[in-house]
Formats: sequence, structure tokens, C-alpha cells
Amino acid sequence: MAPPSPRGMPCGPRLAAVLLLAAAAALGFGVRAGAAQLCAEYYDRTCPGVHRVVRRVLKKAHEADARIYASLTRLHFHDCFVQGCDASILLDNSSSIVSEKFATPNNNSARGYPVVDAVKAALEEACPGVVSCADILAIAAKISVELSGGPRWRVPLGRRDGTTANITAANSNLPSPFDNLTALQQKFGAVGLDATADLVALSGAHTFGRVQCRFVAPRLYNFSGTRRPDPALDQGYRALLSRRCPRGGDGSALNDLDPATPDAFDGSYYANLGARRGTLQSDQELLSTPGAPTAAIVGRFAGSQKAFFRSFAKSMIRMGNIEVLTGSQGEVRKNCRVVNGS
Repeated sequence: MAPPSPRGMPCGPRLAAVLLLAAAAALGFGVRAGAAQLCAEYYDRTCPGVHRVVRRVLKKAHEADARIYASLTRLHFHDCFVQGCDASILLDNSSSIVSEKFATPNNNSARGYPVVDAVKAALEEACPGVVSCADILAIAAKISVELSGGPRWRVPLGRRDGTTANITAANSNLPSPFDNLTALQQKFGAVGLDATADLVALSGAHTFGRVQCRFVAPRLYNFSGTRRPDPALDQGYRALLSRRCPRGGDGSALNDLDPATPDAFDGSYYANLGARRGTLQSDQELLSTPGAPTAAIVGRFAGSQKAFFRSFAKSMIRMGNIEVLTGSQGEVRKNCRVVNGS
């Protein structure tokens, strides 16, 4: 049995095997040893109301911001791809920290930090010094997907918070909306995720939320430096996007990732790809790249939302296990923006 944590109940081997090792083996890759110490029951004794508290804060935040569920899901993703799921993305600049918030993929793009602060404050009131910021991100993503109509899963918990940030990795490791399929596969494989199955499933999170025009405009007016539109983009959809993101317009203007159901977590993302209506280049690459190994999975998810939901939940669990800190590693931050004692 894994050693008891000072902040949560010990995680037994049975749950770890069922939720983590077996799931990983099903797709042919392993997980870091520390990930096996995570378990869904981690806070059952020390903070039994953790999910209820997070849900309450998120629902209140959603009343003022319809985008927040998608933003919080993305925040978990952007954290895990940079030195693992350690809440490094939440750290502000300090004398010893260069914040990942100002990396190109995050600056004026990643959002939801005040909501994470509100969740942390509520949890510190309910159970001081117990719930890590890294676990808050994982729980917030899970609940955000559920409240948007998506799948449910039991998120393994017990992550500890890191004490460093890595802006260099944030600039290079995060998948880009301009990446081709080869680059996307390389970045997913580099963090131990399946470069086909996990890539297609997790890309499905683009079924809700908004994107700034600066990430769309190159496809419309100067794809790959050709001064022409992306030939993989449906002409009718290109006309719609061009009206919303005119040439030389406001690059920060927002556009729905899914034009039909922008705030619902559903399977329409894959149907959109089939109609050549993927909003981002990185989306359409999954289907339109000649000989793409991802195309068959896109087709399967387009035909079965249930299959997508099932795979998405499994891939979120796997992503949440990337290079986690457990046991005596790291810390449980009192404030998600700063390292304890700084």
C-alpha cells in the first residue's frame, strides 16, 4: 500500500490499479509511479465536501461568465502539459518565479484564475491546508465538463503543488492552434499521452468555448504563408468566420469554437470536422491530413457521442496523471498564486 499522505487518506492499490494502471495499459503506455498513489477517495476523511464546494463556486461563476467552464477545462490542460499537473500555471511573477501566465500560448488567452482563487478560498475555509491547487484544477475541469452536459468520471486525487514554474516549457510544449498533425502528435507523445487516441479525444474539448480571432485569421487570409485561405476549410464556414474576424480586424475578438452549440459539451466537434468546419487549423488536421491515423477515430466519435464521452473521460484521467507530485513531494499551497513562505 502507498504510504499515507499527511493531508489525505492513503490511496490503496486496488483503486490505483483500476483507474490508472489498467486504463493506461488498455492504450499501451505506462504512467509515472507517483500517479498510482492518486485515488478518488483521497479527501473523503480530510475534506469530504470538496466536490460540493467546487461545484458551488463554479456554478456561481458561470452565472456571470458563460465561458468559464471551457476556460477552466483549458487551464487544467495547459497546466499538465508543462512540467506535469502541479498547478505551476497558477503561480504569479515573483523574485524567484517567472510566471507561465505570460508565455505566448497563455498570455491574454488562458483565463479563470480569479475563479480558482475563489475555489481555494472556499476550501481553505472549509478544510484549511488540505486541498492542493493542482487537485482544484483537476476537479474544476471535471465539474465544468459535467455541468456543460459532458461525461462524468471519478477524478483521482492526491496531487501536490509544485514550487517552480517553467515559462520556456510553456512556450514550447503546449500544442498550438497552428500546429500540423505531426507537431501535435510529437507534443502529446512527449508527455506520455497516446499520440492518436488521446490526441483525438482531448481535442474534443474544443466542442465548447471561444477562440480569439488572432488564432483563426491566418487560416482565412494567409494559410502557411500562401496569402490564400486554408483549402481544407469549407467555403461557407470560411465566409462566416471572415465576417466575424475581418482582415485587419480586432485580433482579440471572440468567435465560437462550435457555431451550433458553443456552450454545450457534446460530440458536434467531430461532425464539424467531417463537414470541414473545424475552427482551428489544429482541429481540422485530425481529419484532413492525408493518411491521418487520427481520421478513423474522428469518424467513430462523429457517429457516437457515447464513444467520445467514454474516451474523453479516460483521456482526462490519463492527462491528469502527467508527472504528478505526491506524498512528501511539493506542497499544498495556501494561496495558489504563490509558493508557501514567499
